[in-house]
Formats: sequence, C-alpha cells, structure tokens
Amino acid sequence: MTYAFTPGRPFTEDFRAIAAEQIERAMAVLRERPAGLHEAIHDARKNFKRLRALYRLVACDAALFQKQENARIRDMAQNLSTVRDAAALVENAQYLREHAASEEQQVALDKVCSFLLARRDRIAESETDLDGKICETIAGCGQALSALAHISFHNGRRKSAVRLEKGWRRALERAASARAACGTGTDARLFHELRKCAQDYRMHLELLREVWPSAMQAKRAETRELVDILGHLNDLATLTSFIDEGPELAGDSQNQAHLLSAIITRQEELRQETLKRAHAVFLEEPGRESRTVELLWLEAAR
Repeated sequence: MTYAFTPGRPFTEDFRAIAAEQIERAMAVLRERPAGLHEAIHDARKNFKRLRALYRLVACDAALFQKQENARIRDMAQNLSTVRDAAALVENAQYLREHAASEEQQVALDKVCSFLLARRDRIAESETDLDGKICETIAGCGQALSALAHISFHNGRRKSAVRLEKGWRRALERAASARAACGTGTDARLFHELRKCAQDYRMHLELLREVWPSAMQAKRAETRELVDILGHLNDLATLTSFIDEGPELAGDSQNQAHLLSAIITRQEELRQETLKRAHAVFLEEPGRESRTVELLWLEAAR
C-alpha cells in the first residue's frame, strides 16, 4: 500500500488502508528504532502529519471523526515533541551557519551550534520518562486504529468525487487566505500558517497522484520546495525567540549582534522567496482547481 488513493477502489476500503498504514508505520518505527531514537520520533511525527492531512481532506463527510482523531493525533505528536524540537534547533543553527555572510557570523554560529548540541543531549538524557511517552503513543495509535475501523463513506464514484472536491477547495481557500496575510505582514505566525497549508497541499497532491501522475508529481516537487523554505523560516523564528530568552547563548554582545544580523538577513531573503514560490504553487483559483480534481477523479474511477 502507498500513500495514495486508487480510483475505482471502494473509497472506504481505500481510506482505511491508507490511514492504517501510516498508523502502523508509526507504531513499528517507535518500537524498533532502526536509525536511533531521534530518527524514530521524527519519522513517527511525519506519519502523524500525513494522517492528519488525509483526515482533513475528507472532513466534509466525517466532521466528528476528523475532529476527534485530529485531536488524538496532535496530542500524540506533542507527547514526543521535546527532544525533537531541541534537535530541530540544532539543525537550523547548522543551516544558518552554512549561509553565514562573514567570518564573524561564522564564529558566533559555531558557538550557538555547540551550545545547542549540548542542550539537545542534556534534554535527551533528562527525559527519563521518554520510554513511557513512547509506550503511551503506541497505545494511542492502537486506539486510532480502532476508531478507523468504524468510519465509513458512501463509495459511489460521484459521491467520492464531490467529497474530494470539497476537501480540496477548503484547503486551497485556507491557503489563499494565509498567502494574502503573508503578503502584508512579517509576523512568524502568518508564515507558519502558510507552511501548514502548504504541507497539507503537498500531501493532498500525493494522495491523488493516480488521477494525473505527471502533473501531480511536478506540483508536489514545487510545493515541497516551498514547504522547505517555510520550515527554515519557522525554525529561524524559534531560534530568535530562544536567543531573546537566553542572550548568553551566543556569548558576548558582539557575537549576539553578529548572530541576529545573520538571522534577520536570512529571514528577509526567505520571506521574499516564499512569496514568489507561493504565488506559483497556489496560482489557480481554488474553485477552478478543485473542480478539475473532481473531474479527474470521475474520469480515473470509471
């Protein structure tokens, strides 16, 4: 099974299989941890994001299920967030170091990276209940599987096409609002909202890739680039907040100035790149694109 609908297959059966695979993969990686604890948590959280995007796509026909399961999955992801968030800060500082504009910025960022690495390791060591949290998360996955077994949809071709059209249009309308807000402000929360919209859109493109594989693949690649840029922006905002709370992070005041200069410069570059790429990704009017998706499904499901 893959993370994609198969046109022509009974919708309920297909939906349950796609969702169950994501839940089971999360359970397996948390139990087995083939690449270590940090990667296992990271991979499970990615499964949870795919699951929530899938549920949002069908929310018009399963509102209560989507609301309840979204809350359950969100809580499971947050249960594992502390160590992962600390690791993400390290990765972002390393990314920023790669884009340092001067030797002074490089020196400041070297100090930050060393500090954050040590902090990540301390957090991991101090999380004595992490195994317990993982067990709780695996149990939550079992409950999510049980809930999934009780959801059903009208399996008719036209009913399914309308369901997908509504979910697609709702997601694009949300993205359009987020993009417009980013065009008039620089608040990190605005760009974080756009990032969530872009992540959903990329996953929805993956879910429906069988209706037009070449077009969906190209659009997915384009959207992934936007998501990556927005991810860096979000991490820079988190790093800035972290520095505000602990100015000693970068060492002396001169190092702090170099660090903040590097962050501000990179943020401005990424915001401009975001607006340009978001315009290209969300170019088509939501009603028109969602209607196209509906027609593609009807044709593919014959």
